[in-house]
Amino acid sequence: MCGMPQQPPVRSSATRPRRLDASMSLITNVMDHSLDDGYAEAAARKKSWGEGGLPKTLRAKLGLAGGLVLAALVVTVGAAQARIAAPVVAKEHQELIDRVDKETADADKLQGGVDKLRDDVSARQRAALRSSGGSAEADLVGMLSGATEVHGPGVKLVVNDAKEASSGGDGTNPRETAGFSDTGRVRDRDLQRVVNGLWASGAEAVSVNGQRLTALSAIRAAGDAILVDNRPLVPPYTVLAVGNGPRLSSDFQNSGDGLYLHALEQNYGIRATISTEHDVRLPAAPSVIVRTAQPVPVPDSADAKNSKNAKNDQNSNNSKNTEKTEKGTS
Repeated sequence: MCGMPQQPPVRSSATRPRRLDASMSLITNVMDHSLDDGYAEAAARKKSWGEGGLPKTLRAKLGLAGGLVLAALVVTVGAAQARIAAPVVAKEHQELIDRVDKETADADKLQGGVDKLRDDVSARQRAALRSSGGSAEADLVGMLSGATEVHGPGVKLVVNDAKEASSGGDGTNPRETAGFSDTGRVRDRDLQRVVNGLWASGAEAVSVNGQRLTALSAIRAAGDAILVDNRPLVPPYTVLAVGNGPRLSSDFQNSGDGLYLHALEQNYGIRATISTEHDVRLPAAPSVIVRTAQPVPVPDSADAKNSKNAKNDQNSNNSKNTEKTEKGTS
């Protein structure tokens, strides 16, 4: 027994034994169901042809093609209508441009007539005042009120926006909460302080971008635009002031308004240059309207004579009454 090899023990497996016909299932399926799928597919195809007339896939393709054709038709019709309407729109646009040009030309013509009449009135006023000996006072009043053109030594101050102005912010900067979209832009209150500083420093007449300032002038903002007497200005803002040039320049730069302008240069990049000029010329104000004051009516010669005679008669009657009273008393 020792010389005989021992056989390993055979362990029973828990798997079920394979069926004897398991390898025959494919052959059985082919034999039993070989034609069923083909018949079913042919019947479904025949049914679809009978209901819709076309296969579903082809019908979908035709529907897509029809939609594309319809879209192309709509685009074509729209383009044709736009092409037809383009000349009409262009004609209306050109008519509007012509109308604006015509109205502008008419306004310029009327403004020229106004300027001519204003010059005529000024000449007549000067002639009348010269004949009465009040020409010097009239010239002074006209200069101070802005009614006449003036020239003389003074200063030229040019204020411009920053080259690279930063916009936006958290709203804590007071320059960001005044309606302007850019903190590096010149504001209406900046220009107000500049003009007031020049007046306080001794300026006798001031203009901004050719607009003469008077006692009734207003500098305000409309959006990002600065208006002077309701006329919009564009930067750079050129401020001309008539006065003692060197002294006016020095006093302005050392004043609080001049230091304010310098702070704008340092903090916000706003550009400003001031220079003395030997002769600056300021135009007259477009309109000088007196709102309250009224001229004293001057009586003519006949009225004055009648008034004098009436006064003499009244004095004579008063003297006669006085004499009668004295006689009665005595």
